[in-house]
Amino acid sequence: MKRKAILKLLFFLILMYALAMIFPLGIAVFLGEAEMIRGFAVTITIAVAAALPVYLLTRKTAIRFTAKDGFMLVFLAWVMASVTGALPYWISRCIPGFTDAVFESVSGFSTTGTSIIADLDIMPRSLIFWRAETHWLGGMGMVVLTVALFPFLGIGGFQILKAEFNGPEKERITPKITETAKILWLLYVSLTFIETILLVIAGMTWYDAIIHAFSTMGTGGFSSRNNGLAYWNSPAIVWIVSVFMLIAGYNFTLIYRLLQRKWKDVWYSSEGRAYIGIIVISTLITTVSGSLTGRAGSSTNLRNGFFYTVSVLTTTGLTAGGQSLLTPLAKAALFCLMFIGGCSGSTAGGVKVIRHVVLFKQAGNEIKKIIYPQGVFSVRLNNKVGRKDVVYGVAGFIVMYFAVTIAGGLIIAGSGLNHIDSFNMALLSLGNFGIDPVTFDSVTSIINLPNYAKWTISFLMLTGRLELWTIFVFFSREYWQ
Repeated sequence: MKRKAILKLLFFLILMYALAMIFPLGIAVFLGEAEMIRGFAVTITIAVAAALPVYLLTRKTAIRFTAKDGFMLVFLAWVMASVTGALPYWISRCIPGFTDAVFESVSGFSTTGTSIIADLDIMPRSLIFWRAETHWLGGMGMVVLTVALFPFLGIGGFQILKAEFNGPEKERITPKITETAKILWLLYVSLTFIETILLVIAGMTWYDAIIHAFSTMGTGGFSSRNNGLAYWNSPAIVWIVSVFMLIAGYNFTLIYRLLQRKWKDVWYSSEGRAYIGIIVISTLITTVSGSLTGRAGSSTNLRNGFFYTVSVLTTTGLTAGGQSLLTPLAKAALFCLMFIGGCSGSTAGGVKVIRHVVLFKQAGNEIKKIIYPQGVFSVRLNNKVGRKDVVYGVAGFIVMYFAVTIAGGLIIAGSGLNHIDSFNMALLSLGNFGIDPVTFDSVTSIINLPNYAKWTISFLMLTGRLELWTIFVFFSREYWQ
């Protein structure tokens, strides 16, 4: 029965992917992009032919999932999403190699934003739209959308959402997990719509505005232009994208609390306050250091500093020109943000702010413990005493995070890439950053890598998107015993 339920959900997700491809297919038809019409049409046909019979045969299957089932479903769902999403690239021959097509698809769904496409301007417009759409779908997660549709599917269970989001502290917006998923998606869609409208007003076409709204809210980084937002040379566009990157990297539960006017929940959020504090400090460093050089005016330096701070911290990786205005100190500050990431419960990647908050608070407790050996000290989160095991969970995650980075860097270095770029690429991929805040390049080194290195990077991107535990739980011996 559980196998039937898992198959039911997996093939339902395939149907959802096929449905999502209708929009880029429409663009391909409108623009007469024959190769992409074939790519999307064949993929949709394959998806429907494979998924519909299985879904109909299992439509009466209903069961609650255990934690073990949830981890399996989430892992398989993301693998199937990556493979299904790669088919339009591969079938259309816009990306001839299957490895490269899967790489691009994983980068999209994992919201990493690393790309093996060197020139966007020669690519079909419908394909560029699909790249950005994978960001948007992967940002909030297709699995979360499925959870929202559980009443329709006849399946329930918090364990699936638990496997999807593995932060140290989990909070439901409402007692019913399906209602929580619906609210998350409603917020996500609404914010995307608002940003799209604002970008159109600021001067973008509807096509470009939707793509950058997808990329921003998914904290992915795929753009429709080779030089990113610099193509428009518009301060208004940069400010709009900057603000929405900040929102996308913030905890969506806190955004909902803010809309409910529950000010205390927002004010006392340890992670929320730290997140804003990090942005303010980094923006000041980049702005002041830039102003001291006299390369640009204070308003330009402020805009530049704020944009790149939130772009790196939220792991979005969008660029807007002005990299030459960043001083070595500013780039060093941005490099440090690579080790932090956005908030838990957001679409951002990285270690997450909350884990750093926990570790810093525990470090303070260790100092107090030395001074007062008999004292009992607890980590306080959100103005409350946190769970005792949260420190162990965070410490275990940090150790695993850097162990995976080191292992990934060693494997990539075996391809002949120098050691600095290899470990840097592993760190960027696992954190879903997609762009180096020092060089602002993510293409040159990747294109010429051997296939095994690209599969390694794809694995790192997917592992980072699922915050390590889902992947390693699934592959552990204890899981299968």
